[in-house]
Amino acid sequence: MNPISEYLHNLNRRQFLGRASQPLAAAALASLLGKNTVQAETFSAEERGGLPGLPHFAPKAKRVIYLFMCGGPSHIDTYDYHPEIREFHGQELPDSVRQGQRITTMTSGQKSFPIVAPMFEFEQCGQHGTWVSEILPHTKKIVDDICIVKSLHTEAINHDPAITFINTGAQQPGKASMGAWISYGLGSPNKDLPSYIVMISKGPGQKQALYSRLWGSGFLPSQHQGVALRAGNDPVLYLNNPEGVDRSMRRRMLDRIGALNEQTYAEFQDPETLTRTSQYEMAFRMQMSVPGLMDLNDETKETMDLYGPDAEKPGTFARNCIIARRLAERGVPFIQLFHRGWDQHGSLPKLIRGQCESIDNACAGLIQDLKQRGMFEDTLVVWGGEFGRTIYSQGNLTAEDHGRDHHGRCFTMWLAGAGVKRGFEFGQTDIHSYNILENPVHIRDMNATILNQLGVDHERLTFLYQGLDQKLTGAEPSRVVEEILA
Repeated sequence: MNPISEYLHNLNRRQFLGRASQPLAAAALASLLGKNTVQAETFSAEERGGLPGLPHFAPKAKRVIYLFMCGGPSHIDTYDYHPEIREFHGQELPDSVRQGQRITTMTSGQKSFPIVAPMFEFEQCGQHGTWVSEILPHTKKIVDDICIVKSLHTEAINHDPAITFINTGAQQPGKASMGAWISYGLGSPNKDLPSYIVMISKGPGQKQALYSRLWGSGFLPSQHQGVALRAGNDPVLYLNNPEGVDRSMRRRMLDRIGALNEQTYAEFQDPETLTRTSQYEMAFRMQMSVPGLMDLNDETKETMDLYGPDAEKPGTFARNCIIARRLAERGVPFIQLFHRGWDQHGSLPKLIRGQCESIDNACAGLIQDLKQRGMFEDTLVVWGGEFGRTIYSQGNLTAEDHGRDHHGRCFTMWLAGAGVKRGFEFGQTDIHSYNILENPVHIRDMNATILNQLGVDHERLTFLYQGLDQKLTGAEPSRVVEEILA
């Protein structure tokens, strides 16, 4: 058998298709050789562990901090305010507004759909008079630094397909997450930490399950999946050496395992063998880098105060925001904070107030901290959830008992930093905050825009799998939302 035929014989179909799209071996090897500095502009794509030719153009953002509000925060009670809605409180939502929209099973049995106006006061803030709810007092102070997009929309109406859709580009499980795509395409200048890190916190509301596939690598090499950091003394499971094994012994073990993996790869050409070696080496380096990352004793009181009193408590959203900033300083390109509890089908006024109290100070503090450190101009901060909430009531129409159902036809997100317009609002909904009137933005468009700020053309970042050039933005048309970019 000639050498080429033997090589092809040793590849299964998936390995062959994957290898046809990019030099996996070179990328994996590069991930073992990188430098420790965070000055990304001094690195080639190979040194960063990314793909040759990326970024496609000069990026505005070196990193993304994605603040994901799991459960669907109510745009009606936070940012998308129409004063006229108070005139319709208690009235039936007109069929002309609903337009036969698909609704969830939780309200499909309702005989009426009474409008319920926000139970909070709103104030026009900043230079442009942006409406912000009283339950976000700290966000009011930074409203001139953020860009609020009020015309997001999605087809999904239930949590799991919706959160899977916005994070992976498809409602069905199995696709690669946004962070995995960014790790795969751009790599990272810091070889002592993963290029995609996830942290999870929870507030006082109802909490849906979160699955690790939301930060998984899907069909991409598994070295690009997100690494979840936990609160407490053991932030990464199984990272510490067991009793009786010191660092020098661990080094000798990894060297011998690496030698065996080299032999295995030479024989079978399976790229996951290189990934396995890469991950062992990453874990070894993280034994030194993670403890220093999680120890906030070197943070000043002034910095801690920016994020609010919860910053002192491990596992809180505020604490995770500080760690996110520390990760950003160390060159980690994609940091995602999942905050659970935004699914308010009942007792919405009480629960959403509690949710906002748990994130508002920290969100504002993060923006202020990035500005003070000169990182705001090259850090993209994104805030939002998988969908919004309905204007009609779910449950009792009383001040404290009512809830809102899922609503994907329009909802709100905001962005800040890294070439995004400041103090800007984009998109308009009708007076019921139910339908989009101007400038619709699909979640695929938002994902394309995030990639764009990192210097990535979403049409050109692909991976050949199952005979298709897979993309984060999928096969449907999508665009970069140029109107929100400075």
